[in-house]
Amino acid sequence: MLAHRSVRRFQPDPVPEDILNRLIECGCRASNTGNMQLYSVVATTKQPLLGQLAELHFGQGSTAPLMLTVCADVNRYHHWCRLNGCDEPYDNLLWLLSATVDASICAQNICVAAAAEGLGFCYLGTVLYNTRAIASLLQLPRGVVPVVALCMGYPAEQPAQSERLPIDAILHRDTYHEYSDDDIRRLHRLREEFPFNREMVRQNGVANLAELFTRIRYPKRDNVAISQALSEFIEQAGFMNF
Repeated sequence: MLAHRSVRRFQPDPVPEDILNRLIECGCRASNTGNMQLYSVVATTKQPLLGQLAELHFGQGSTAPLMLTVCADVNRYHHWCRLNGCDEPYDNLLWLLSATVDASICAQNICVAAAAEGLGFCYLGTVLYNTRAIASLLQLPRGVVPVVALCMGYPAEQPAQSERLPIDAILHRDTYHEYSDDDIRRLHRLREEFPFNREMVRQNGVANLAELFTRIRYPKRDNVAISQALSEFIEQAGFMNF
C-alpha cells in the first residue's frame, strides 16, 4: 500500500472475469452500515460505452479496459422494503452519506485487491462533475447516485509516486490540534517544493501552489456551479430530504 501509484495508461488486455468477480467479492467484504450494503458497482468493459464513459471523465481512463462506477444505492433496499410491506425511509441526507461512505470503503477494498492481482488503477474525481450524465449513460434508476469512479487494467506505465503531507499534518492526538501559521508553512513545504508542483506553478504563471489550486484547478465559480448541479441531481435521484 505504501508503494501505491495512480496508473493512467493501460495495456489493452481485458481484466479476466474471474479476477473481476474476486475484486467485487473483496469489495463486498468491507465494513458497512448495518450490513445493508447500500452500494452497487457498474463494471463497464464494452465499446462504445467505455469510450463514452471516458469522455464524461474528460478523457481520463481512455486506455483502460475496465471502468468501475461505485454507486450509493438505496434503490435495491427500498425494493426489498416494499416487498415486505414496509415503508421506504432511506431517501434522505443521512442515508445518502451513509451509502456514500460504504461505497467508498467498498471501492478501497476493490483497489487493495486489484493491486494484489497486479492491476493498476486510478480514482477519477470527475464522477462528481458529470454525475447526471454518467447516471444517464449507465441507466441508473432513482435512488442510485454514482460516487466513486475507477479506471483499471494492467499497467502500461510505472509513474512516479505523488507527494503526500507528512503524518503530523494528518494525525491528531486525543483532540484536534489547531494549526499555527508556522505549522501550515512547515507541513505544506514538501508539496510546494515538489518538482512537479513547482513546474505547474511556473507553467500557469501563478505565485504559488495555493493560487494554482484556488484560481486554476478548483476555482470557486466552478465549485459553486458543480455543487448546484450535483444538488439538483441528488434531489432528482430521490433523496427528497437532502
